[in-house]
Amino acid sequence: MSNEPTTPVPDSPFRTEPGDRDLAPQFVLPLVVRIERAAPPARTDALETAARTVLVMLGDERSTGDGAWARAMRDWQDARIRKVVRRARGAEWRRAEALPGITVSGKTAEVRVFPPVPLDGWPKDLARLQVSGTDLDDPEPPADADPSAPVLWLNPGLDMSAGKAMAQVGHGAQLAWWELSDGERAAWRDAGFPLAVRTADPARWDGLTTSGLPVVRDAGFTEIAPGSCTVVADHPALR
Repeated sequence: MSNEPTTPVPDSPFRTEPGDRDLAPQFVLPLVVRIERAAPPARTDALETAARTVLVMLGDERSTGDGAWARAMRDWQDARIRKVVRRARGAEWRRAEALPGITVSGKTAEVRVFPPVPLDGWPKDLARLQVSGTDLDDPEPPADADPSAPVLWLNPGLDMSAGKAMAQVGHGAQLAWWELSDGERAAWRDAGFPLAVRTADPARWDGLTTSGLPVVRDAGFTEIAPGSCTVVADHPALR
């Protein structure tokens, strides 16, 4: 699923004016979730793994400085931070794993992220993968989130496919990353990027969106209306 926040992030190291972000060459961060027919991942675990995967990519030494992916990462973040989630299984997944990227595993989920590519410049083995078909379920309701750890709160009033939600929580994790200090980022990375994804209590949602925490507002390309608030990134360092 392809989606993006509609507003620039204050104090982002890659911040530009909205018009500049639209005029810049557009790139996309490809993510592929492994969904084997006989053993699909649990929905919440897939969402949490996708969010951690984005953070792992942002924190990887190849993504910064003179790293191999640094130029692509800068070009991507200077424009709109588009993400597309596709699914793979069997031989498709093995071909995806052969391409440069990073695989992050959760309890049941595997998600692989690749360096940003131009919107019309996808590698063949990724371009052929399907975007649809990422509807996943939780076998049982997830436990309450640890209030002392980062939580990505989903809008309780929106019905999103798992693929759409994976991209949205990836955005939320990235907005939180941008607002942290270097020391806070390092601490989060060294701890393995602990986080939870939960659907907010409807009674709390409006308060979360006006709390000053990072909010993802969708561009409205797929599934939901433009400007919809999809995720609030609640990191302890930002409260």
